[in-house]
Amino acid sequence: MNTPDQRHGLASSVAEPSTAARATATVFGARSPRWVPVRTLGARHRGRIVAHLRTLSPADRYLRFGRVVSDPMIQGYVEGLDFERDQLFGIFNRRLRLIAVAHLAYESSPQFTARPAMVELGVSVASAARGRGYGRLLFRHAVMHARNRGTDTLFIHALTENAAMLHIARRAGASVERDGSESQAFLKLPADTLASQVEQLVETHAAELNYGLKRHALQIRRLFDTIARLLRRMAHSSVVSP
Repeated sequence: MNTPDQRHGLASSVAEPSTAARATATVFGARSPRWVPVRTLGARHRGRIVAHLRTLSPADRYLRFGRVVSDPMIQGYVEGLDFERDQLFGIFNRRLRLIAVAHLAYESSPQFTARPAMVELGVSVASAARGRGYGRLLFRHAVMHARNRGTDTLFIHALTENAAMLHIARRAGASVERDGSESQAFLKLPADTLASQVEQLVETHAAELNYGLKRHALQIRRLFDTIARLLRRMAHSSVVSP
């Protein structure tokens, strides 16, 4: 998506059908990052999405949206998200803060003449979480969900200088065309299978279980922190009392 008040940008050419097999092998293969729970996001997560996007530097916002955007524009973008139509996914750290987000934006009408409707992917990763393969993991997760939804093609509209995202798309088998300062990538998706549907179901439930465990651990940590503070106060009071 180029700006917070527009749909994701457009792309140009479609990968050949043979590329789909390479995409499956690369995106779903053994070279994928270690398993990290990716949780489906809903309307109740708007505040967390806003908080994540606001942590992005001006340069990162520029890469994500195609231009530097202000906090109010980010707020408007998140408020305008349609969770019934689109799909959003996130990676949470141990403190249950969103550190990476993927947005699959679906259109009801074709984005290009004589071509079927496609889904566009936008990804953002917090600077402190870079270098861990989260971008590629979110890409893989988005591909799985898009193909299971019967989507034929995934595309990415990115600034040419967004080398990391374009590298991920190329490795998955997408064809990338450069048009000045912008690049467009198309990835032909393989058809869904029973295996891909089961994989999605298992990963969804595993991510929910993982989130619940993290929340429980965080609650226990906060409880112990509270007890520790109370004990310190009591110890201090006993020392200063006459």
